[in-house]
Amino acid sequence: MTARVALIGAGGHGHSHRRTLKDLAGRGVLEIAALCDRNPVEPEPGVPFFEDHRAMLDAARPDAVIICTPPHTHLPLALDCLAAGADLLLEKPPVTTLAEHARLSEAVAASGRRVQVGFQALGSAALAAFRAAVDPAAPLVSAAGAWWRPDTYYRRAPWAGKQAAFDGALVNPFAHALMQALAVADGFEPELMEVERYRTRDIQTDDCAFLRLTDSDGRRVVAAVSLASAVFVAGEIRVGEAVLEYPTDRVRYSDTQEHTEIPGRIGLLENLISGDPLIVPLERTRTFTTVAEALVASPEPTPITTTTPHPDGSGMTLPGIDVLVREVASTGRLPSESDIPWAVPPHRVDLITRKGVTHAQAEHR
Repeated sequence: MTARVALIGAGGHGHSHRRTLKDLAGRGVLEIAALCDRNPVEPEPGVPFFEDHRAMLDAARPDAVIICTPPHTHLPLALDCLAAGADLLLEKPPVTTLAEHARLSEAVAASGRRVQVGFQALGSAALAAFRAAVDPAAPLVSAAGAWWRPDTYYRRAPWAGKQAAFDGALVNPFAHALMQALAVADGFEPELMEVERYRTRDIQTDDCAFLRLTDSDGRRVVAAVSLASAVFVAGEIRVGEAVLEYPTDRVRYSDTQEHTEIPGRIGLLENLISGDPLIVPLERTRTFTTVAEALVASPEPTPITTTTPHPDGSGMTLPGIDVLVREVASTGRLPSESDIPWAVPPHRVDLITRKGVTHAQAEHR
């Protein structure tokens, strides 16, 4: 029987899911059961539209639902969908706290339904090849990325630019970078988090973030990202000299500049409705949720004033940030450990007790 799939959050980023739905429907893989959004959206011919998700669930009775809404709304929507007997494709980040993660996990187990989390790059053949080629127990696995987002990016929605709404660089636009690094460092369980968060504009969250996670064996996962760069760094996962450029599915296994593209991705929605083992089951995202919750609970980001206007005039950029994110990723040293003038000491959190850790305690560890 052809699966009937609905989408909650049909505007904004939901358009990418609509394209996937139309493609799969055109190939006879699924039927689009309904669209739902609190705001008016462009309709799909012949597809029912609802403003209330409960009314949609009652009327459409979908087999599976895509949830593409702000992160703080995920848990109640997911619980309602599971109670209605639907499987889920839940956009990243899946939930905002470990307590929510545990509650959702319990609901999944009780319902017997399937929940896939939307870290779509985890379905790439390039990631599989990269993981097979590198040592998952390497002392340092890192992620780097430098993009540009204009000031209008932080006016795209009422929750944009707000830390409490999970709009920081590492928990939203670069969530894939962090998740990819954790996936490569298979089995990594961090105990200490050190983070430096900065902002180059008047927002409540960070647009530049540097994260170092350390486990009980001293292994580290490091992420260095920015949304204030005039020079583009696509998104790189590094283990030694090996690099995976995860948005493009290109890999490099030596210190040369030559990359090899490894095409092929398994679509997460198609995987969900196929009945095959899930690529990104909820449990696979537990460490990500642990770190994301601690990031959002960390102190406000430090302002950076040494910026220059972007060439298109739509905001400011941080000179040299593209070089810095790669340097942090390759060395594991945070900006404050490399004499960067605007850098401040990191905020440290013991992820076991969830308490702040002083510099002296961190050094003792």
